[in-house]
Amino acid sequence: MILVTGATGNIGRALLKELSASGVGPLRGLTRDAARADFPAGVEAVEGDLAEPASLRHALEGVRSLFLVPGLGPEADILEAARQAGVEHVVLVSSITVQTHPHLGPAGENLAVEQLLKTSGVAWTILRPTQFASNALMWAASIRDHETVHAPYAETALPTIHPADIASVARVALTEPGHHGRTYALTGPEPVTARQQVEAIATALGREIPFAEISREQAYARMAAVFGPQAADAVLDVMGGDVNQELLKVRDTVSQVTGRPARPFRQWAQENAQVFRRTTGD
Repeated sequence: MILVTGATGNIGRALLKELSASGVGPLRGLTRDAARADFPAGVEAVEGDLAEPASLRHALEGVRSLFLVPGLGPEADILEAARQAGVEHVVLVSSITVQTHPHLGPAGENLAVEQLLKTSGVAWTILRPTQFASNALMWAASIRDHETVHAPYAETALPTIHPADIASVARVALTEPGHHGRTYALTGPEPVTARQQVEAIATALGREIPFAEISREQAYARMAAVFGPQAADAVLDVMGGDVNQELLKVRDTVSQVTGRPARPFRQWAQENAQVFRRTTGD
């Protein structure tokens, strides 16, 4: 039995789809509302809340492999609940900033979860993805309203990763031998700037999207209200304010693990074009 947490998120949805298509089973997806879950056929929707580890008892029954998204509850308690339930292997989504920007607060938090997993008594695999392609969804409202997209560090090119590639690596780690005790740094196949991302979305929509670069200070004012001051600073550093070669490096880990090339940002834009349309005719 495999249990996928974050089952309605960008990675979790793709992972359940891949696992279901591969014929692996049985499968469960964790959700706070099973009645509203829209999982692939054959996936059992189980209710539970990572913020309340005691609520996971039923979801963990019979589970041997767990896909864990951090930051949704007390990881020490979640991992202990998993160990007591008999979970043998956990695949954890961490962040590449653990190795590229270890001094940042969010990176330290991810490292702490990694250490909890390594000392939990269960086998582990750690995934460290770089910037998600789905981060572009923050521009969706502006694009739907035909407004200008504003972004800082417009010419900083990062090897943005398609969430489905993280899911593909997770699927292999969960179902094939040879991945216990491994840490995988994951990137997309090529660097892409914020300006190029907007251009890719424009191509997918078949229309122009106005774009304007803004200063770090302007971006911080917007982001701090959403993420908080420390997290906003950390995100801006990684977006372009404090980049280094380790962060900019394109890695072939996705292809090495899965046997197929990583998906470029333009593919993500094409697959998600509808999210950026105001109407079907847009």
